[in-house]
Amino acid sequence: MATDLELTPVAGGTRLRVRVKPGARKSAIGAAHGGALKVSVATVAERGKANRAVVELLADAFGLPASAVTIVAGKTSQDKIVELALSVAAVCGILAELEPPKKR
Repeated sequence: MATDLELTPVAGGTRLRVRVKPGARKSAIGAAHGGALKVSVATVAERGKANRAVVELLADAFGLPASAVTIVAGKTSQDKIVELALSVAAVCGILAELEPPKKR
């Protein structure tokens, strides 16, 4: 999955593109699509609630405090750029663990 994502190293972390689906049945991290990580959150896109849910979901998935996950672009869009306080290698490793096993 990580090889399909656009991961950009920056000072103090990694930036990745995220495609968010607010108001989903459940919050979950999906597969990579078009260079972005698909993320669904059950929270509606209202007054920043979905953005906070995205930050919390990613922080939990990557084992980070919420303060280590920042939306740097796209706060009012489904397409966002998120910065994680982790190296590219660490992000790739965690995403590999999150990826479901492939069916035979």
